[in-house]
Amino acid sequence: MFIFICFWLTFYSLTQNFLLNRIEFMISIPFNPMMFNIGPFAMSWHGFWSFIGILVAVYLVVRWSKRDGINTDIAYDVALWGILGGIIGARLMHVFDNLGYYLETPSKIIMVWSGGIGFLGGMIGGILVGGLYAKFMNYPVGKIADYAAPAMAIAHIIGRIGDIWNGEHLSIPTSLPWGWVFTHPDSPGRRGAERLFNDPNIAVHPVVVYEMIWNAFIVLFLFKSRNKFNFDGSLWIIYMFLYSIGRFLIQFMRMDDVKFSILGLHIQEAHIVTFALFIISTILMVLFVRPRSVNQVESTEKKVLSGRRKKLNRNSSS
Repeated sequence: MFIFICFWLTFYSLTQNFLLNRIEFMISIPFNPMMFNIGPFAMSWHGFWSFIGILVAVYLVVRWSKRDGINTDIAYDVALWGILGGIIGARLMHVFDNLGYYLETPSKIIMVWSGGIGFLGGMIGGILVGGLYAKFMNYPVGKIADYAAPAMAIAHIIGRIGDIWNGEHLSIPTSLPWGWVFTHPDSPGRRGAERLFNDPNIAVHPVVVYEMIWNAFIVLFLFKSRNKFNFDGSLWIIYMFLYSIGRFLIQFMRMDDVKFSILGLHIQEAHIVTFALFIISTILMVLFVRPRSVNQVESTEKKVLSGRRKKLNRNSSS
């Protein structure tokens, strides 16, 4: 219920601010980026929504694993190691992206709860650690990866709600009616706009929302593609492929540090990482991803439905 209320407050604020400010062509984001502060401990909205996203992803992976006859202990074990690797990878990417700051304040490197993670680092760290652990334990790596693909995309959408509240991910200015302005004085988005554009009230692209929409498309595609490929792990490969394309293009609207320029394009760290993911996933798709025939798909769907009916019958008779 609390999660629903928070989500509704976010949606209500965005819609109301759009209606009130439609003449000025901007949406104001008034939220305090910090959820609460208790002494030295602080919880950001980014950290809170990322945590909720992780819980939802674990729940979905365990539920889908159980549905297909995989022991839930296996799903929990892999999820635990995947989360650990994801947290470490996400934090390391953020630290490397802001290395100067963390060299000056090294004590803040481990303060993940106060905000500051890189999703791409989390994706890489999670699949490496979780996948290696599953492989070491002789668990069905491909099947679990296929469950994790849509679950992670959904978790990513939920986590991005925290980015809206926090005012993170600076982007280029826009005069479009859905451009937004961060009005809270402690918002990183407001301070960033003042630093980059000398105007804290300038409207910028809601790149976080663009990425949420792209992820929603990925989720729908992955759900439609279940049981339609021969190779276990195909959905995860497709997820990496699709996400890398969307993130690479959206990244051009973000104002992260530029690493170098080529042909007039400013290349950022995320461009490099997503391009590498695109190359790797493309190679994997060519090597392994093969669609099943219509007969194979129908046979698999019948088996799945038959298994669910048997499960329902057992539950109803017990």
